[in-house]
Order: sequence, then structure tokens, then C-alpha cells
Amino acid sequence: MTKAFLFAQHGDNSVIARRGEQSWTIEQFQQDVAALAKCLPECTYIINICADRYRFLVSFAAALVRQQVTIMPASIAPEALRLLSQTYRDTYAITDRGDLPIPHLIFPKDLHASGAVPKLQIPGQQVACIQFTSGSTADPKPVQKTWSTLVHSARAAGERLAIHSLGGGNVVSTVPHQHSYGLESNILLALQYGLAVEAGTPLYPADVLAILSRTPRPRILVTTPVHLRALVTEQGEIPVADLLLSATAALPTSLAIAAEERFQAPLMEIYGCTEAGQIASRRTSQGGVWHLFEGISVFQNEAGSWAEGPSVEGVAPLQDVLDFTGPRHFRLGARAQDMVNVAGKRSSLPYLNTQLLSIPGVEDGVFLMEEDADGMVVQRLMAVVVAPTLTVEAVRRGLRDRLDPAFLPRKLMLVDALPRNATGKVVRNELLALLARAQ
Repeated sequence: MTKAFLFAQHGDNSVIARRGEQSWTIEQFQQDVAALAKCLPECTYIINICADRYRFLVSFAAALVRQQVTIMPASIAPEALRLLSQTYRDTYAITDRGDLPIPHLIFPKDLHASGAVPKLQIPGQQVACIQFTSGSTADPKPVQKTWSTLVHSARAAGERLAIHSLGGGNVVSTVPHQHSYGLESNILLALQYGLAVEAGTPLYPADVLAILSRTPRPRILVTTPVHLRALVTEQGEIPVADLLLSATAALPTSLAIAAEERFQAPLMEIYGCTEAGQIASRRTSQGGVWHLFEGISVFQNEAGSWAEGPSVEGVAPLQDVLDFTGPRHFRLGARAQDMVNVAGKRSSLPYLNTQLLSIPGVEDGVFLMEEDADGMVVQRLMAVVVAPTLTVEAVRRGLRDRLDPAFLPRKLMLVDALPRNATGKVVRNELLALLARAQ
């Protein structure tokens, strides 16, 4: 791919973003991008932490125009931003959140955009961004993506999801746009298929449903299993959607069925990772088999599973065990680090978590294995649980009804909330620190 348009080639009056009663056309977007590009300082890297999705989108596009690489941090905590600015020396940030501890530009209130601008084309080989792994199992690692890789990923996903049938649709998301899944399934999918992005960033279930209900159809909800669980248990009427997307963690079949019933829409689960991007999908309510996207191939060797193709940057490692049921179809096996072997009996952390969450009254929870004094994982189980109406003994009784005694946790702790990141993943280091403080 020598060059690719920044967005789908629709009319200049097509809407590219919405916020309440306000909307922005492609023509206005192009003008804003051109105006902001003139304001950006001469630097190699830009850390884009704009919370508003339209401002993020304009900043991301302006950086591409200026050939600046957008850094998408795993955390925007002050110390994390300081470390990034030390690692990537020639860098600054753009924000609409307020003051920052590093050199930065506040997104202008008025860009003074005017006049026609040419269609924005970006060289395919241009490095577009540096994303970071979630840090749910280890320290976040940087992953570089070219514009060609991002475009191919969005187009492959869009073909599989039949986004053409939702032309002129709108995307509402509960996923941070700085996250790889949020960027690809929200921002890039919208750009490449002529969808309009909801600029607001709703967090609480009532806010998400209120925005979705006022968003014109067809409408797509991009979310995660943690957010879906909260949404489907919300009281009252749920607005109809036209497509639900979920990723970042395995989605229980029961939750997928409940979500489809409440939103009256098909739910598609996306499989991928920061290193490889989006590579497969499945309709979880209809089975557990994943189908690779067009152009993606996976090979396996003694070191693990690897993905490659035009939407993958080089050859990317996959952290899961893939059990192929056909040339393009697979099921997920448990990761090696998720396997549990106690007294000669085997299980997996995902299975144990599913049983824990099936206990009435348990709102959230996770199993994990202990570490010894040297930080080595040992085969002793602990569980941290959110269950406001239950006691520790009540949770233990629920587990005894569901699990072999070998897999009952030696330690079980009730907490108000699990330390999850913005995409709903539990951050292991923070969870271990929580347990340490309680001892």
C-alpha cells in the first residue's frame, strides 16, 4: 500500500463525529486537521491524551500530516508521562484534560479553520503510532504500527463484520481510544467505513445507554465483557443497537446471549492483541470457534503461535494456545501461565474465574496463583472477590458446590472493587499489592 486515504471517500457533508446535538462533517474535519497541523511544534513524537474523541481524531490526523508518531500510553499518570518523555526524547503531548508534567499543547478552543483543503492521503509505510501492551501480565511493552498496517486491520475487520451494510452508521464506545482495540474498532473502523464517532466518553452504564439511545441508527456499541456485564444488568429499557463488538477478555456465552437479547443485536467478539492487532472474530452466542480475518495466517512452532499478514506488523507473537479445527478456524486453549496443576489435578484460571462469577451475588472476581519471596509463581490459589451482599464463607460455599476441593483458594479476600485498567483487564501487580496490604 503506497498511500491510503485517511478516511472513507464519502461526500464532504458526511458526518464524521457527533457530540449531543453537535456534529462535524468531513469538510469541517479536514479544515480542523489542516489548522491544527500548522500549530504543532517540530517534534518526532506526540503523546495524544485528548479525552474527547473528536479532538483525539483531529490530533491523530494532524500528527500524521506532520509525519509525527503518536504515542498511545498505557497510563496517563504523571510519573508514567515523565518516563515516556525520557524514553522518547523529542516528544510533547497534546491534551484537553488540563496541565501536564511534560511539554504539552492544549487542544485549541478555536482552530480558525476555513477554506477547502485537499483529501488527506498518508504514505502506507509511515509509522503512525506506538501502542503499548496492557500490562495485565507484565510491564507494558511498546509496539510500533505503520499506517498501512492500521488501515489493513480496520478494513479486514470491517469486511468480516459487514460494516458496509451499516453505512452512515454511528459508533458509541466504552473503550479508551488510546488502547489498540479502541483505536482499531472505534476510530479506524469509523474512518475507513464512513461511520460517525461519538465524541463523548461515557463511563457509567446509565450514561452509556443514554448516549446510545440518542444516537441515530444504525448504531454500533464497542465495548468489553466487564462493561457488558454492567450494561445488561441495568434496570429499565435498553436501547436497540445494530451491532455489538466485544474484546480484551474472553466473553462467557451466557453473557453474549443476554447482551444480544437486551440490545436486540448480534454480538461479535474480536480476537487479537496489541502486537498483532485484530486477527479473528466469532459470534459467541452461536459457538466458541474463531474465524481468521482475510489475509491473516497463523503458524505454530516450539516457541508458540505467530500471526502474519498485511494487517500485522511483521510477525507477531500470540499469547494464547490456538487449537485449529480447520485451515481458518480455531478454538482458544488455556495459556501456559494460566494452567493450574494441584495435587495432580489440572484446571485453568479462566475456568475457575467462570465458576466464581457464576455464584449469585458475586459481581466481580478473579483467581490468581501465589508468588514466593523471589516472585516465582507457585501452585497455590488465591481469589479476590467483589460480592457486597456475601460473606467470605458464603463465597467459599458457592465454590465448593462448583469446584474440586483441590482448586478451592487458600486465601479469599472480599474487596469493594478489583484494580482494573481502562479496558477492564485486571492489573496483576496492583492486585498483588492489594493483597499484600491486606495481610
